[in-house]
Amino acid sequence: MSKRFVITGTDTGIGKTVFAAALTSALNACYWKPVQSGLEEETDSETVGRLGGLSPDRILPEAWRLQTPVSPHLAAEIDGVAIDPDALLLPDAKRPLVVEGVGGLFVPLTRHVTFIDVFARWRQPVILCARTGLGTINHTLLSIEAMSRRQIPIFGIAFIGEERSDTEKIIKEMSGIPILGRLPRLDRLTPDTLRRAFDAHFDISVFQKVAAA
Repeated sequence: MSKRFVITGTDTGIGKTVFAAALTSALNACYWKPVQSGLEEETDSETVGRLGGLSPDRILPEAWRLQTPVSPHLAAEIDGVAIDPDALLLPDAKRPLVVEGVGGLFVPLTRHVTFIDVFARWRQPVILCARTGLGTINHTLLSIEAMSRRQIPIFGIAFIGEERSDTEKIIKEMSGIPILGRLPRLDRLTPDTLRRAFDAHFDISVFQKVAAA
């Protein structure tokens, strides 16, 4: 069985898809987005494939593709689709697998189940993506507490944004969770600039040791 990493965020729109693309590329891994809401613009799977320079066989098909760019529970209702959370089973892959959730931990998958409920069932190491801007200390510590209460293994925190050394320091001190690195915002986001930024700000061997275990 391949090693899996689950990518989640403290909020939506913070850059976790860009981070997922960088990690998937660096690990020579496969990528899976279980649920995609919104199909008119580039999907997260398409973004990861483009920014990570991945071949199509490394992008696993979504379990549910929903038309409307809203929370999955509502998008499914609009589409007339019934999502079965118990059917969300982690796929096997010959490579390491990077799995990306939707928005934050408490985004509803159905009217009764959130993504943190699914992550608790999976029990796979989670990487929490957090912005470095104002409010992130509160959001990050709340997310960590919620996962810890459910005994979800937290692999580490990946910050995204401009350097805020004290913010990173106090989150590490108060949570005890490792800081994996910080991905800066890139004025020109291409596969090459993303790869160089990831290499400069993260130690890929930390991820490789787990992926090879």
